[in-house]
Amino acid sequence: MESALSSLSLCFLLLAFTTNFPSAFSGAPEKVTDTQGRPISGAGKYYISQVNGGATGGGGLFLAQTGNSKCQVTILQDYYDGHRGLAVKLGAQGAGSGGVFTGTPLDVALDLKPSCASSSKWVVVADGFSQKWVGIGGGSDHPGAAIVTGTLKIEKYNEGYKFVFCVSATTCSDIGTLDDGETGKRLVLTNNAPFKIAFVSAT
Repeated sequence: MESALSSLSLCFLLLAFTTNFPSAFSGAPEKVTDTQGRPISGAGKYYISQVNGGATGGGGLFLAQTGNSKCQVTILQDYYDGHRGLAVKLGAQGAGSGGVFTGTPLDVALDLKPSCASSSKWVVVADGFSQKWVGIGGGSDHPGAAIVTGTLKIEKYNEGYKFVFCVSATTCSDIGTLDDGETGKRLVLTNNAPFKIAFVSAT
């Protein structure tokens, strides 16, 4: 009997060491890197560059005045792929100038802020537009609209990265672009066409 129990214990021990646990170990946070392979720093500034744009490619990001706003608080992607646009600052929430990892809540802000805007921090806006979209500032910068509560994250996406916006731990949307006849492509929430990006150091 003792021998049988010992054999059974050995089997369980072997099983524990040889079984793969994807739910526990897959998708672990990784350091986000720039196009030179260097880790992104919260103290740095980075241009956002579209990866493999092809026929639907485009350039960097800029601000525009849209809807009821009286300030340039809507983030658009330039149609011209030679335009680097505005740089952004990335930082883990509450982590200051430390490293940036995939799957962790982030603060994202443009390096420059119009004098008419309250902040350069990215927010997601819901108004009469066809999709929720990405802008900067706060409620006072978007009259008649709602600022959506949630967190921004970066996820690995093929050979590049993508931004995602999560309203809960299990409900997230990709950030993509929408060509709606404006002066550039608007950054919007999407479930099927993420904006595949790379980070180019601006310093």
